[in-house]
Amino acid sequence: MFEWSETDELIRSAVRGFIDKEIRPQLDGLDSGEVSPYPIIRKLFSEFGIDVLGAESIEKLLAKQRKREEALAAGEPLPEKKERKSGDGGPFSGQESMMAVLIAELSGVCMGLVTAMGVSIGLGATTIMSRGTLAQKERWLGDIVTMKKVAAWAITEPDSGSDAFGGMKTYVRRDGEDYILNGQKTFITNGPFADVVVVYAKLDEGDGADKRDRKVLTFVLDKGMEGFAQGKPFKKMGLHASPTGELFFDNVRLSKDRLLGETEEHKGGDGRDSARTSFTAERVGVAFMALGIVNECHRLCLDYAKNRKLWGQEIGRFQLVQLKLAKMEIARINIQNMVFSVLERGRAGKQPSLAEASAMKLYCSETATEVAMEAVQLFGGNGYMSEYHVEQLARDAKSLMIYAGSNEIQVTHVAKGLLGR
Repeated sequence: MFEWSETDELIRSAVRGFIDKEIRPQLDGLDSGEVSPYPIIRKLFSEFGIDVLGAESIEKLLAKQRKREEALAAGEPLPEKKERKSGDGGPFSGQESMMAVLIAELSGVCMGLVTAMGVSIGLGATTIMSRGTLAQKERWLGDIVTMKKVAAWAITEPDSGSDAFGGMKTYVRRDGEDYILNGQKTFITNGPFADVVVVYAKLDEGDGADKRDRKVLTFVLDKGMEGFAQGKPFKKMGLHASPTGELFFDNVRLSKDRLLGETEEHKGGDGRDSARTSFTAERVGVAFMALGIVNECHRLCLDYAKNRKLWGQEIGRFQLVQLKLAKMEIARINIQNMVFSVLERGRAGKQPSLAEASAMKLYCSETATEVAMEAVQLFGGNGYMSEYHVEQLARDAKSLMIYAGSNEIQVTHVAKGLLGR
């Protein structure tokens, strides 16, 4: 793949029309937090049929799993599993190109919408899909992938940001057939308003084992459960349209049907393995968002360079401005080629490793931030004013260097991949 298809371009045009009609007029409200992102996302899903597509995808997946479980219960031979192809990895698998266009276009206007949507579906729903039982998938997936309900994915804690597993203090202990959850999570996207929350916690078996090495289990909570409190949205530098907050657990009683897989010995490993898979997808998603930031900065700067005049001529005639524009174009090409590579490999059933995803995240987030800051500089005093969109793009872009794991941690993952550790 070396260019967007005709279908991709048609989708892009339609998405831009929706953005101009439904999002740009509400940007001030989204950036102040006065306008909720969720009704806009639901309208987007409705107008483009994404909710129907997601529901149909989930129903097909569940029907296939029901058939396998019925065959297993009857002692019949199970159908052979086909080799994994693009389309087997998530609720919108098989539509990766469409989702890449959608994410990039939205990110260039209001990246907070993408974050709110991406965490709900890309992390919340996908974790339940990959680790849940049939009953658990039937219980939660349909509402999440259609955005009828909003999901959060809770792993980060006040004292364990980059050291997510080793420093994790949130824990569960067994109480008969149930579990009792205690602890706190922070920086949780959708946390203040989530209807469903996927929570990672360590199992305290009371055996004196090293807390760093204890088993990590994954649970699903619903809004309003006794002992479960959701904090107010934080005030942030950027991504204002994406509510972020704290979660508190005070002796929350969890029945076994809330433990994903309903077993502590999950065939997919403990919660660490689940989270690492999610990290890979999340970091690839950063490349899609970075492309949107760079595309929009590039567009705005070209327009400004052609129309802004100094000393009787357009600033685009000045060599230093041309240098900035040229570097933006190089950045755009590089990030777009990374996105094309992921899409092409995905079609062949070859997903990037964690190290490769970390390398993409590291480069794309740094590059998007540099481009956005150069856009502010090119606009001069106007660029520092909120009336000009590059100001918001710069604030949002910076989050990509922290979001999905700080860039310093990405360096470690890339190096470990190279060294085979």
